[in-house]
Amino acid sequence: MNANAKQVAIGSDHAAFRLKQIVKDWLIANGWQVEDVGTYDERSVDYPDFGMKVAGLVSRGVFPKGILLCGTGLGMSMVANRFEHVRAALCHDLFAALMSRRHNDANILVLGGRVVGDVLALEIVRTWLETGFEGGRHQARLDKFDCISRGEDGKSSTVEQG
Repeated sequence: MNANAKQVAIGSDHAAFRLKQIVKDWLIANGWQVEDVGTYDERSVDYPDFGMKVAGLVSRGVFPKGILLCGTGLGMSMVANRFEHVRAALCHDLFAALMSRRHNDANILVLGGRVVGDVLALEIVRTWLETGFEGGRHQARLDKFDCISRGEDGKSSTVEQG
């Protein structure tokens, strides 16, 4: 993959298939390269299968960003956040999308297909994709995430422990 290209992996379960197609079409129309890992229709499927595909691609650095959708977004969030180097953010409003990027450098956006409408979903996607990470004090906080995967407690030596 070209590191400079706008690239995103996307996946959904059956409950959010329709919204995934709307988001995917918008992404393509706005110049994004999209890897659609499924599902490809509204037949019942298990959301973890698709959450693991997208989260795996982001975790391994194959794609810099991902978008996951299921009925509420809760299940996909839980699956994706089990992967190393993944910071999946469930966003049902613009403020959450903005802050998930500014302060948390979220690399997977999760949407609930039964929770947000089409117009709001596209605005959340646009906001999330266009917002950068502020770094600074927020980076130090994110660095603590890596301690978890190494089995460390992540406590800062500059913070008084009580």
